[in-house]
Amino acid sequence: MHEPNVSAMFRKIPCTPVGGGDAARDAAEETPVAVFVNGRHLTTVILSPGGFEEFITGYLYTEEIIWSADEIESVRVEENRISVITKNIFKRVSVKKTILSGCGGSVSYIDTGKLPAIDSDLSVAIPEIEAAVAALTAREPLEAVVLARNGRIVARAEDLDRHNALDRVIGRGLREFLDFSRTAAACTGTVTSEMVRKCLIAGIPVLASTGAPTALAAAVAEDSGLCIVGFAGTPEMAVYTHPERIAGCDGP
Repeated sequence: MHEPNVSAMFRKIPCTPVGGGDAARDAAEETPVAVFVNGRHLTTVILSPGGFEEFITGYLYTEEIIWSADEIESVRVEENRISVITKNIFKRVSVKKTILSGCGGSVSYIDTGKLPAIDSDLSVAIPEIEAAVAALTAREPLEAVVLARNGRIVARAEDLDRHNALDRVIGRGLREFLDFSRTAAACTGTVTSEMVRKCLIAGIPVLASTGAPTALAAAVAEDSGLCIVGFAGTPEMAVYTHPERIAGCDGP
C-alpha cells in the first residue's frame, strides 16, 4: 500500500508564540499546479506535494475526461505543472462539474439525473467501517481518504483537500485495475455533493466519514444508490442513505 510522504507535506516556519513554546512550527505545504492535457491548459489546482501521477489519473477519471488509466499515453510532472498526453491527442477537454460544492474553477451545471447509479450488491460490516476509519490518521490540517476491500486498506492518501485525496486513491485504484464496486471509501470531514459525485463516477458503493453529509450530498446519494455512513467510528455513527449496504443495519 502506498504511504504518503508526510515529511514533504510540512516545513517549519517562524512564529511568535504567545505564552511560550517553539518559535518555529510545522506548516502544511501547498503547491499551485497547472494541469495541461494534450498541450492545452485544463485547470490549476492546489495540492499537497507529491503523488501527482495518481492524482491526475483520478482527477481526469472523475471529471469524465478519461474512462481508464490506459487512455493516458504519458504524464510529465514538473515542479508546478502536470502535462498529460492522451492516446487521442486531438481530444479537446474541459472541466465540467455535475454538482458544485464550493469548489473553484471553470464549471458548467448538468442535470444531476445524468449521474451514474451505483451497480453493486456489496454489503459492508460495521467492523470493516471502523477499521477503515481507524486508518484515517492524518496530521492537521491535512485530510485523509482510504479505500478498503474485504476489511483491508488498499489505498490511502492525504491532501489539504479531501476531494483531491479522493482523486488520489481513485487514481491509484485505476492504475492497479481495482474493482471499485467491491470497495468502500472512508474520509475525514464533511461529505459534500462533490465527494458523492466522484464516488458515483468510480462506482464506489459505500462512503464513510468522520463527519456528516450535507443535505444535498445525502439527497443525491439516496437517489443514486450510494451508502453514506456519518460520524463513523464514534458513538454517534449513523447510516444516512441505503442502510441495506451495511450488514446488520435494518434502517429506521
